[in-house]
Amino acid sequence: MNEQNSGIFAAAEIGNAVDKASYDSAIDSLRVDLLNLQFDLKDQDFSLVILLAGDDRPGAIAAARILHDWMDERHIQTNVMFDDDGANGDKRPVLHRYWARLPRDGLISLFLGGWPTWAVHTALVRDWEELELDGVLDHMERFERELALDGTLLLKFWFHLPKEQHLKRLKDAEDNPDRYWHFEQRDWDILENYDKGLGLVEHMIRKTNSVHAPWTIVESSDERYRNLTMATQIARMLRARLEQKPATAAPERTSMSALPGQNLLEQIDLSLTVSEGEYPERFRQLQARLNELARAVEFANIASVIVFEGVDAAGKGGTIRRVSAAIPIQNVRVIPIAAPTEEERAHHYLWRFWRRLPAGGDMVIFDRSWYGRVLVERVEGFATPEQWGRAYEELNDFEALLDQSGMPVIKFWLQIDQEEQLRRFEARAQTPYKKYKLTDEDFRNREKWTHYQEAAHDMLARTSTSYAPWHALPANDKKYARLRTLEIVGDRLEAQLVANLGKNWRKQIPQGPAKQAKKARKSKKKG
Repeated sequence: MNEQNSGIFAAAEIGNAVDKASYDSAIDSLRVDLLNLQFDLKDQDFSLVILLAGDDRPGAIAAARILHDWMDERHIQTNVMFDDDGANGDKRPVLHRYWARLPRDGLISLFLGGWPTWAVHTALVRDWEELELDGVLDHMERFERELALDGTLLLKFWFHLPKEQHLKRLKDAEDNPDRYWHFEQRDWDILENYDKGLGLVEHMIRKTNSVHAPWTIVESSDERYRNLTMATQIARMLRARLEQKPATAAPERTSMSALPGQNLLEQIDLSLTVSEGEYPERFRQLQARLNELARAVEFANIASVIVFEGVDAAGKGGTIRRVSAAIPIQNVRVIPIAAPTEEERAHHYLWRFWRRLPAGGDMVIFDRSWYGRVLVERVEGFATPEQWGRAYEELNDFEALLDQSGMPVIKFWLQIDQEEQLRRFEARAQTPYKKYKLTDEDFRNREKWTHYQEAAHDMLARTSTSYAPWHALPANDKKYARLRTLEIVGDRLEAQLVANLGKNWRKQIPQGPAKQAKKARKSKKKG
């Protein structure tokens, strides 16, 4: 990769320098510009994310300090994320750490190091093949594109220090530790791996340099040139964005159904039932199995996500309770998703879901989910056709990242017919402890049944993947839907255990508390 990409940094190493007089004369007006632009940003419906990375790590930190000095640092969120930054041991996707730190609209976030530095560092340490690195970079490029399309202004700077300058600074730091106290061992590590690392960086920059988020490469041998170049670019790009006219409305999209004239929901056999005699014993067996699997995945440090979507009154709540009751209470969390809060609306729509991903060993169950973007937001007009149209790809990529991190994503759509829905609505109205479930919105949504069914069909057709397939279950018979759900969840968790621990996974995990107690009692009797 070095020979192929050697021109990127050669073009930057041209000995840029700014004399002190020129620097001092430019600072005053530049600082005023930055402060005014920052103030104007506060009332906008987009945020500013500034990525400061590079082989000159101390230079990136110094550049961040300049921005804190020249702007109002009370409204700047700074995230120092060089190297792994604690990623080891966290079973959630690496991008989770960056999503969780994104600013709300009107604010600025600085990322020092961030996702590009993590990718290059990890590729170097783990000796990744180019194909493996490219897979990671593809996800990162899509992450940046999603932010940009949602409105985020993303500015990326790579501070580059020629090798001889790097060596000179490190020797100066070794001779004058009190002056160069901000240099660390990792800076020597960068120098030691400089040539190989630079090839990886050049490859990374080529793969992630896009119209949505282009790179600005800055030679940082001269700190005055570095500071002025960075600050001038930030002021120029932020001013251009603030002066940008609102985009005209995107044209309406036609139906995106994968099977024209044939709705997938109509293929669900709603007549499927389970007998009253069969249900209790089968239910007990499936819950016991799920409990055993839940304890095993906790031992194996496997996180899992379950998504429930479906027609109003299809029985999502009751089915969720049957699943969560089989999981140790400390390892399961049920999250009902309603309309986003003001804080959530000030972020990318996926932000609130990234923040709620489970840690290793835990399960999160979403009652409604990120699919609201292509369901209720589509039907009710809360998202533009352009926004919900691109969401299918965004959601598939989100779930691919979860799956690749070893986090099973289990998705259910519960379907009932209109007659059964009306019957359940009427039953709720007559049941005191269920009246709270029934609202005027439920009846209003019935009037849009066809639109919601079309949206659900498109969702199932476009987001059912090999790694996160949809399970569309008939739910006219609640008991049938509950048994199938318990069975499917158990099958998926067991498949993940086999993938992680092998077919003999049961021999590797401790017995459950009941079995341990039984064993202890037997031992006591023998004694």
